[in-house]
Amino acid sequence: MLDFEEELKRFRPSLEIGEVEDAIGREDLTDMTDLMVELLRESRE
Repeated sequence: MLDFEEELKRFRPSLEIGEVEDAIGREDLTDMTDLMVELLRESRE
């Protein structure tokens, strides 16, 4: 059974939309395209 009191102690509210946008914007999001471009640049040097 769930211990609701324990669950409430661990509860953290989710970020609001604006906060999520700020958090994502601060992250360095490198994707596969970025990696491939970097590898191609290095191979040409």
